[in-house]
Amino acid sequence: MGCVFVRDGRVVARGRNATNLTRNATRHAEMVGLDALLERHGNDLGAVRGPGLDLYVTCEPCIMCAGALSLVGVRKAYFGCPNDKFGGCGSVMPVHARGCGACGERPGAPFAVEGGVLGGEAVEVLRQFYTYGNPRAPEPKRPVVEGERGLKGFA
Repeated sequence: MGCVFVRDGRVVARGRNATNLTRNATRHAEMVGLDALLERHGNDLGAVRGPGLDLYVTCEPCIMCAGALSLVGVRKAYFGCPNDKFGGCGSVMPVHARGCGACGERPGAPFAVEGGVLGGEAVEVLRQFYTYGNPRAPEPKRPVVEGERGLKGFA
């Protein structure tokens, strides 16, 4: 749902899930945050790959995002709740433990993970979001509950 990239105790980039807004399935919070981080560094991956880059994210990064985090050289990813369907940090595949493999000239590196950080709160954020539905979703698969539309900034 949302993430921040932190280096030396300072937030250096933010991202939020934009899959429904953009109708692009690759616009996960981590990918949006990585785009912001790259833009901040003139799209120079070498400048982004410096030491001490950590990620804090609501839900365990998926396999795609874990591969991207590996390529960027994230030191550690902290997440709230596991991603039992698509998790790339141990729930489905351990991409974090082995890196993304030989992806071109610069293979990704393994990175540390810590799950369960504010896990109850993360689950509640997701529960509220899915309970109230997303009015920007293409076609709801179930009825949307009228009234409050979930958390501010997510719909």
